[in-house]
Formats: sequence, structure tokens, C-alpha cells
Amino acid sequence: MLASLAHTLRRNAHRPAVLDTTRTGAVRTAATCGELADLADTCAAALHARGVERGGTVAVAVRPGPRALAVMLAVHRLGLRAAVLDPGAGPDVLRARLALARPDVVLADAAAQAVAGWARPLARRARLALPDLSGLGPVATVGPRLPGCAPSLEGSARAAVLPPPVDGDGDAVIVFTSGTTSRPRAVVHSRSGLDAGMAQVAGLVRPAAGEPVLGGTFFVLVPSLASGAPVALPARSPRVLARQLRRLRPQAAYLTPPQLRAALAAGAGFTGRVWTGSAPASADLLTRVKAAGADEAWGVYALTELFPAAAVEQAEKAAFTGDGDLVGEPLPGVGMKSGPAGELMLSGPAARHRYLGEEPDPWVRTGDRARPDGGRIVLEGRCKDMVLRGAENIYPGLYEPALHVPGVELALLVGVPVGDGDERLVAVVQPAPGADRARVRAALAGPLARMGTARPDALLLADVPLAGRSRKPDRAAAARLAAARLGAPGRTR
Repeated sequence: MLASLAHTLRRNAHRPAVLDTTRTGAVRTAATCGELADLADTCAAALHARGVERGGTVAVAVRPGPRALAVMLAVHRLGLRAAVLDPGAGPDVLRARLALARPDVVLADAAAQAVAGWARPLARRARLALPDLSGLGPVATVGPRLPGCAPSLEGSARAAVLPPPVDGDGDAVIVFTSGTTSRPRAVVHSRSGLDAGMAQVAGLVRPAAGEPVLGGTFFVLVPSLASGAPVALPARSPRVLARQLRRLRPQAAYLTPPQLRAALAAGAGFTGRVWTGSAPASADLLTRVKAAGADEAWGVYALTELFPAAAVEQAEKAAFTGDGDLVGEPLPGVGMKSGPAGELMLSGPAARHRYLGEEPDPWVRTGDRARPDGGRIVLEGRCKDMVLRGAENIYPGLYEPALHVPGVELALLVGVPVGDGDERLVAVVQPAPGADRARVRAALAGPLARMGTARPDALLLADVPLAGRSRKPDRAAAARLAAARLGAPGRTR
């Protein structure tokens, strides 16, 4: 699909490719198809001129947008692999990760270099931090330079010849996941696996040519543009995002659950099909999205190792009355089986090729406990999130969906240590904006009573801490919050 995208961009050179928005929500063109193709060719020629050869590694610290996409297209054309840098990981972790990847060059925009340099104190307040990029490898600036920035990448392309596209398979991208500073872990996707994942997205979303799609991830941009649909980058401000949705009226939108919740709180309306993933999406959230105008509201189950794996529409999810979280049927080509302790294991053409430094394995260990339900996947919680209370093993994922009653934004069940290896089970529930707390407590009484021996020892109404790029609920931070707020056993707030 990446190879065909280059031809699609050239054929539709004058059409809008990437859209952004003003503070009033007005839509404007950030790059036409031809401009995006030119950017990609310039990046490819510059990297070739620098001597980065097929199989080489390019570290990428560029904000989402036309230039970031152009870099990925150039990397694919040359048969290189991209190692994506996450400014939220912390400098020590990033140094350890890139020591494993050993990049030939680091491509960074001026903002990333500012985060690693003069703007470090300001960036730290936003929990962003990068190490000195020059210590990771040769640095080149993508886009406009500021004082103190590395030399421009584009400058290397002035006398360079654009090489022919590389054909065949090989490593395409490295995405760092878990691990420690001493033993970082990275997912390696092959070119064929990446292409299979994007084809899966195209088949799922079915973007129509000429109609805008809203979303900022690589897996949204490429399939949409390859289908002839322009892509709008979501506004960061919820209020501006609400205006953007009203002006744009996209045929499809991909937003994370935190983005959806913020947009709904800002009064956003939706059109077409709305997709969400990267973090758990409750039936209540999908129902609210449809009530706000969406024709369909879908939850996507995906992993860094396999994107996408399964999907479920709001009506099916809302009709599910069993324990656990229904995430839908595996998508075509995705195989599943049960591993040790009921862990869900998946395989398929879009699965990662291997972990960096390890041998290939066709099966992906998801870390989720799950059970089959008529060919569908029902998650029962993270294997590592088990709470031990007395002699009882409690898996929060079995019961958390039942806590998402009307008026509840987020809900977690966490274990708080009480000594001798035992834990208290606490429900940390975040009411929706404007919800009456007394009514929320009353609505929760029924679901809590039906939990039987897994009924929580305490209920805490508070904002659920979030973490990571996708702003997932942070269980460890929620447990610390519960311990600090509740204090002695028996208290409820």
C-alpha cells in the first residue's frame, strides 16, 4: 500500500492530502498530494545522499503531520527501518532503547530539538523529555530550522539523485513498548506485515475517495490517502475539535477514548463512522458517540504487535450482558488460541515479525486473559493486573465494564496492599462532567452487589489517572491514589 500511495499522490497532485484547522474550526490544506509526494522524494534523496543504505535505521522525532508522513514514505522507498522516538518515555529510557536500535541518523524537527535543548525546562512541565539527540547519532533537521538546530536534511538533497524504490520484504519500523533501561523491548514490523495491517484498516473503514477522514495516526493516514480520501489532523483543543467536526463532517473519524470524552464534554457532534482504540472503550462511551450523531461507533482491539485485531460496533457491545469486555470477532486472517493461564494469543499477516534481538514467533502474547464467545473475543483482564484478596484471585477486567453505568466516565478496580501480601480491592470511579455524585453512587449499587465475592472493599469517586501516549488509565497511579485518599480500611469516599 505504501508503494501504491506514491503513485496515487502523483495522480492527484492538486488535491488536498493533509488538512488541519484554525482555532475557529475552519478547515485548511496543510499539504496537497503533490506537495506530500515532493516532500517524500526530497527526504529519500537526502537520506540516500547521506549514505544510509537498505536495512539501515532512522530514528524519527517529528510531530505528526505531512513531514512525518513524508519521512515514513522515504524510509519505505529506500528499504530502511524507522525507530519511533516517544518524548514521554524519558531520556534515560530513550538512550537505552536507541542503544539497542543503533540508528544511522536521527531525524528531528525543530520542536523535538528544542525539547532536548533550550526548552527542556518548559517541556518537562508537560512530561516531555528527550536526551541530547547528538549523542544518539548524526542529527538532521526536518522542516524549518531554528537557532541551534542541526543542519537541514533537505539541504543534503540538492545535488542528490532519487534512487529507485526498493522492492521485497525486510524490517519497516521499530516501536518500543515495555522493558527497562537495562533491558528495553522493541516490536519490529516487517514491510509485508505493515502493508497487511494497513490493508486490514482499509477493509474495515472503507474510506471513500474525496470525502475527508479525521485521524492522525500512520494507520489512518496511509489507507485513507491511498483510497483518495484527504485526512484531517484532529485539533488538540476539545473545543476546537468540536468546531472542526462540525465544519468538516468527516465520513470516518479515529479518536482515542480520552479524545472522544473530551470532545463530547465540549459539545461535539459526529457524522459517519467513528472508530476508537488504543485504550478501553466502554459500551456507554460508544453509545454517547452514536447519540451525538455518529452513524456507527466502533471499538477497535489492537496491540502494538498487531493492529488491528478485532472490532465491535456499539449495538453489539451494548447488547452483551456477560462478564468481561466484548471486543468483537477477530478480523479476517487473525487467528487466536488460549495460552498459559488463559492468556489470549493472536497471529496473522499483520502481526509483528519479532522483538528486536529475538527470534521470530508467529504468535503474539497479548497479556490479556480472554475467553471465546461464539467466535468473539471477551477480555477478562490483564494477566498481570490480578488482585489477591485473602485466598481469592480477582481479575478486574471481568467486572470493570459493569461499573460504566450512566454518569460514569472511567472506572478501575485496583488492589491496595494491606500487609502480608494481601490487598484491599478498591473501585476508583470517575464521574462524567456535571454528573450528580449521589446518583452515581446509587447507580453503582446494583453492579457492585452483583459482583459477589469480587465486590470491592471501598468505592472512591475521583479522577482516574492517565498515562502514556494514548492516555490509558494508569492502574499503579490509581492504586496509589486510593491508598492516599482512603487511608484506613473501611473508608469510602
